[in-house]
Amino acid sequence: MKSHIELNFAVRQPFSSLAVGAWGLVFSLLFLSSCTGRSRQSSTTTDTIALAPAPTFVADSAMHYVRQQCTYGPRVPGSAAHEACGDWIFQTFNDLGTTVTEQRTQVMGYDGQTMPCRNIVASLNPDATDRIIISAHWDSRAWADNDRNKTNHHKPVAAANDGASGVAVMMEMARAMQTVPLSFGVDFVCFDVEDQGTPQWAEPSEDEEEETADYWCLGSRYWAKEAYATGYTARYAINLDMVGGRDARFEMEGFSRQFAMPLVNMVWHLANQMGYGDFFPLREGGYVTDDHVPVNQMAHIPAIDIVPHVSGARSSFGETWHTTEDTPQNINPAALKAVGQTLLQLIYNDNAQ
Repeated sequence: MKSHIELNFAVRQPFSSLAVGAWGLVFSLLFLSSCTGRSRQSSTTTDTIALAPAPTFVADSAMHYVRQQCTYGPRVPGSAAHEACGDWIFQTFNDLGTTVTEQRTQVMGYDGQTMPCRNIVASLNPDATDRIIISAHWDSRAWADNDRNKTNHHKPVAAANDGASGVAVMMEMARAMQTVPLSFGVDFVCFDVEDQGTPQWAEPSEDEEEETADYWCLGSRYWAKEAYATGYTARYAINLDMVGGRDARFEMEGFSRQFAMPLVNMVWHLANQMGYGDFFPLREGGYVTDDHVPVNQMAHIPAIDIVPHVSGARSSFGETWHTTEDTPQNINPAALKAVGQTLLQLIYNDNAQ
């Protein structure tokens, strides 16, 4: 998604064992402590994180939410499927016990045409001033411009992984979190119009590049500007993008390291300790233009991105990225589980302090 510019691997150097070991953990704990104002107990001699009781993330439930989104068809902004699925997302989060609000606006696409943008926010403990954010985009790309078959390049994408997977993880987290109360607030933010950036077949020449705006992440840009203008803040944000691929491997993304390295360390160490190291390898990835960037740069909230880098695939985002093959049949429930359970554990560790 993530921009018409692919991952930049110039910075991809493996961490040393020290950088991803005990000191990384200590800095993570200090970071979260400074954000919350709560004390944190940590040791410089071990990288083991104490695990508080946390709700169970049910992968089959998350898969149901993936399939339900896809039943509406591609959720291309301005389409009937987009409006209908947006209504379903709103109602489903409402049924899960969250307080749901939305932002509606108009944004301009790469071709100069306007399109509707609908950000949906589902809040747990909406009156709490101490908050965190979990986010994902919910729109479908209008063009399968990375498909092997060029005749598909103007067809929309079903977006089971590239959109629906992140929303499904948030929904299952919201369901699970109803069973154990939290002392702080959580905002599940569904960003719209993330994936309508310039298609590959319409990219400008080098001479035109400087005059062409970047049309990715339009919903999160709007949300971030509004958040900053209204004084909204949160301790941190975690964005989920393409978290259900069969080939999913989530490296430590570059902008995430730049803006919130302690939180990156905490999430990746926690996932490894919980047995999800195959999905969360302890190594650096490239820089990805994604919805966490406006949250960092415009809303000034430390934000990280859980986004795949897949070695040996046609795209580093996975074989189905921006193709007609991005369907529920190509979703791995184990990947959804690894992400969702790790984030539940992160949140309830914090809640236990």
